[in-house]
Amino acid sequence: MIFPSAVREGRETAAARARGRELLARMGLAERIDFPSTNLSGGQKQRVAVARALMNRPELVLADEPTGNLDRASAMQVMDLIAQINRDEGTTFLISTHDEKIASLCRRQIVVADGKVTG
Repeated sequence: MIFPSAVREGRETAAARARGRELLARMGLAERIDFPSTNLSGGQKQRVAVARALMNRPELVLADEPTGNLDRASAMQVMDLIAQINRDEGTTFLISTHDEKIASLCRRQIVVADGKVTG
């Protein structure tokens, strides 16, 4: 995984590698850390994308269907991690989803139907 922090720092640091390994492990990808991305499934690549978004401890993450390509167990794992990051690091997540189960896990829901806010 090329760390987003490497762009900011101009190089990969030991702290960035540790953060990347921590996030990948939390995503259930500890055994895949050293795999080339071409050997990852679509769902695994999706979880790597979520981990990359969290690398620099952003204040806000805009997530369009962050669990869209995942099986239910992996989706719940990602949502659990999102909830933990929100609670522990204060990161706000704005999640767009068509999945009512995923939406029900969010503290606040804004429903859009036919281009209008309905709830």
